[in-house]
Amino acid sequence: MSPAVLGGTSTLKEIVAKKPRALIFESVIGAIAPASPGNAEREAAGLQELKQLGFQVASRRPLASEGYFAGSQVARGLELARTLANDAVDGVFAIRGGYGSNYLLDGLQAVNLEAPKAIVGFSDLTSLQIYLWQMHGWVTFYGPMLAAGLDGGASAAKGYDRESLLAAIQKTDGGWKVDLQGEVSAAGDAEGRILGGCMTLVETTIGTPWELDTREAILVLEDRGMKPWQVDRGLMHLKQAGKFDGVRGIVFGDFPECEPPVQGSPTVRDVAQRILGPLGVPIVFGAPVGHTLRPMLTLPLGVKARLSAEGEGVLEILEPAVVR
Repeated sequence: MSPAVLGGTSTLKEIVAKKPRALIFESVIGAIAPASPGNAEREAAGLQELKQLGFQVASRRPLASEGYFAGSQVARGLELARTLANDAVDGVFAIRGGYGSNYLLDGLQAVNLEAPKAIVGFSDLTSLQIYLWQMHGWVTFYGPMLAAGLDGGASAAKGYDRESLLAAIQKTDGGWKVDLQGEVSAAGDAEGRILGGCMTLVETTIGTPWELDTREAILVLEDRGMKPWQVDRGLMHLKQAGKFDGVRGIVFGDFPECEPPVQGSPTVRDVAQRILGPLGVPIVFGAPVGHTLRPMLTLPLGVKARLSAEGEGVLEILEPAVVR
């Protein structure tokens, strides 16, 4: 297991993965809004989908939104801390991403985080997921949120992939395979620990005490609404910061709404191939993870996996992400 470099210093921290309890029939789910406010109708549809999956949903007092935040920093922080500390809550789903989770990370230092809970989300939740991994070793889940995925329904456009979600949060007796539904940019096979998330949020951990250690990782990178040159800039920053040193393989997302501004100019795939191709590691591009118009896959972050970059790509999860 690779050590983590904290805050860009030479201080090393050995991370021991802590797996949450499986979310089984009638497990209680707590909803959190650590970032931007969600749409009430979409949130209600997501809650109904959780109930159809057999879960109970804890009651929640809505926050009073402030601009592009779901609530004040204090209110969002209290909701997060109380949900994580509530023994009656078995797992946590975010309502949506947007922006704002980073404001809450310093406050988590006062919260007892010895016992991990299953936390599911993507986009801005990357900040929280990386913090919990780097500082506490929590295995978390990059997957659908109430008003961003679950609301769309299983196997639906802008919905979620039911099979990968339930395998990630329920399977305790071994690994499973996830068909990545992408295309190979660099062929090969590699083993490593699944880490990463929304590329912009991975990038913004650089220089913080919870800077993501990507060595020996199967690195997941996805985002949306960026011009190819902006993706280029982000990838070059990650490269120059050493975040591709020792990476075992890369899974790239769909990158929707990232079309070239001028016909015939480089695409996001072209940019990724030019910058990442020389790394000599397996790369699968176009997997429906995070921001995608297809049914969203759920990937466990912090567990070991084998990436097979052939055909449409397969990610074989080599160990359970949850315990009984």
